[in-house]
Amino acid sequence: MQNLLVIMADQLTAKALGCYGNPAVYSPHIDRLAEEGVIFDAAYSSSPLCTPARYAFMTGQNISRCAGYDNAAYLPATMPTFAHYLRLMGYRTCLSGKMHFVGPDQLHGFEDRVTTDIYPADFGWVPDWTRPDERIDLWYHNMSSVKQAGVAAITNQLAYDDEVGGQALRVIYDHARSEDARPLCLVASFIHPHDPYATRQQYWDRYAGVEIAPPAVPRQSTPDPHTARLEKVIDLDAVSVSEAEIVNARRAYYGNVSYVDEWVGRLRAALDECGLGEDTTILFISDHGDMLGEYGLWYKMSFREWSNRIPLIVHQPSRFAARRVANPVAQVDMLPTLVDLGVDAGAERPQMIDPIDGRSLLPLCLGDAADDPNACVSEYLAEGTGAPMLMLRRGALKYVSCSTDPEQLFDLDADPDEKNNLVDHPALDEFRAAAAAHWDPEAMRATVIADQQRRRAVHAALRVGRYQGWDFNPARDASEEYTRSHMDLTRFDITSRYPRPPAFEPNRD
Repeated sequence: MQNLLVIMADQLTAKALGCYGNPAVYSPHIDRLAEEGVIFDAAYSSSPLCTPARYAFMTGQNISRCAGYDNAAYLPATMPTFAHYLRLMGYRTCLSGKMHFVGPDQLHGFEDRVTTDIYPADFGWVPDWTRPDERIDLWYHNMSSVKQAGVAAITNQLAYDDEVGGQALRVIYDHARSEDARPLCLVASFIHPHDPYATRQQYWDRYAGVEIAPPAVPRQSTPDPHTARLEKVIDLDAVSVSEAEIVNARRAYYGNVSYVDEWVGRLRAALDECGLGEDTTILFISDHGDMLGEYGLWYKMSFREWSNRIPLIVHQPSRFAARRVANPVAQVDMLPTLVDLGVDAGAERPQMIDPIDGRSLLPLCLGDAADDPNACVSEYLAEGTGAPMLMLRRGALKYVSCSTDPEQLFDLDADPDEKNNLVDHPALDEFRAAAAAHWDPEAMRATVIADQQRRRAVHAALRVGRYQGWDFNPARDASEEYTRSHMDLTRFDITSRYPRPPAFEPNRD
C-alpha cells in the first residue's frame, strides 16, 4: 500500500509560489512537486482562519456542520477525521506540528503525535458576536508584524518549525527501519510563513536584488463593509505603513516561504534515501492565505483571493500524470480524497460515520472532470464579522454573501484582482438561491452566538483556582531510546539501521 505524506503550510497564499505564477518567490521543491504532480489552480480554504480551516480539512465537513467556527472552536472526540478512517484502513497515522485542536482530545485519530502545538488548546480565543466592533487586544492581530518585519536568527515560530521538520524526518527514518508492516500517513504541519514576518538571514539574502512587487490593489478610500471591519480588527490605522515597509514585510514572508520549501525538499530527500519515494503519495496544502497588503489588508479572515486561495498539489507520478486542474475545490475534499487514495492502494473502504460535504478529487487527478460539480464553498464565522459569511465559487464566478453587507460577484477570469463587483450579472439570482439553500443565516448566527457564550462561560470557570490546560505533551520514554543495558546491543544496532546491513554471523568455533 502507498504511504501518505501530507505537508501543510500555514498562511501560505497560492499567489506566493512560483508554480502559481509568482516570479519573485524561490520555491524550487514545491515547484518540482507541481511539475511532476497534479496542481489545483482554484483550491480554497473552507474557512480563511487557522482552526476552522483545519477542522474542515480533518473532518470533510463545512465548519457550519462540524461547529468549527473560530480559533477556539471545540472538536468533539466523537467527530471522525481522516486519521480515524485511515487507521480503520490499516494505516499508522502520525502528526508532527500544528493542527490547533481545541479541547482535551489532542489526537483526533492520530496514533502518534510527536510535537506539541504552537497555539493554545483552551477556549481563550473566543470572539464575541454580541460586540462585533470591539477589538480584543490580547489576541487579535495588529500591525507589529509589518512594522517589525526583517531578519531574526531565531523566533518562537522558527524554533517550532525546526522541531516539526526534524521530528517529521525522524518519523520517516523510523518508519523505514520499523518492523511494523503498516503503511504510514504522516502529516507534517508547519507554522510558516504565518506572521510575524521575521526570517533567517540566509532566506532574506535570497531576495537581495529581487524585484518584489507592491500590492496590485492599494487600500481603498471607500472599502466594502467587511474590509472596513478587518481594517479595525488588525488595527490598521494605529500606525502608518510606507510602501518600503510593505515590500519589506513581503520579502520576509517570501523568505519564510523559501524556508518551508527547504523542508519540503528535505522530507522528499528522506523518502528517497529510505527507498520510500515511489511508494509515497505527497499532498501539499495550506490552511489559508495572507493578504500581504492587498486592499490594505494583512493576514487572513477575508474571502479575497490572497487570503482564501491556497496551494494544493497531489504528487504520485506512478498513478497521476502531471496536469493542472481549473475546477474549484476546497479543504473539505481532503478527507474523501485521502480515503480514496488508501482504497486505490488496496485498502478496504470504511463506512462513513457522518455526512461528508467534500468530494474525492481522484477523478480530477486522473483527468476526469465529467461528473465534477466545478464548484466549492467557503464559510466564515469568526472575528471580523457579526453575521455568517458565505463564499460560493462556481466556474470562474465567485459570490460573497453576508446579511449585513452588500453582496459581491466577481468574474475571476476577467477580473483576477476582484475590482469589479458585477451587481447586474444574470447569475446573481442563481447564486442567491444557492446561498439560501446552503443555510439560514439568522439561525446560524444564533447558533454561533450561543456556542460562543457557552465556551466563554466554561473558560471563565476553568480559570478559577488551579488551571489545568489541554495543551499536548508529547510522550517520550528515554529509557527505550538509543542504547540501554537491557537491550541486545548487536540486535538493536542492526534493527535501528537502514538499509539493514548484511547478516552478522560470527564464527564461534
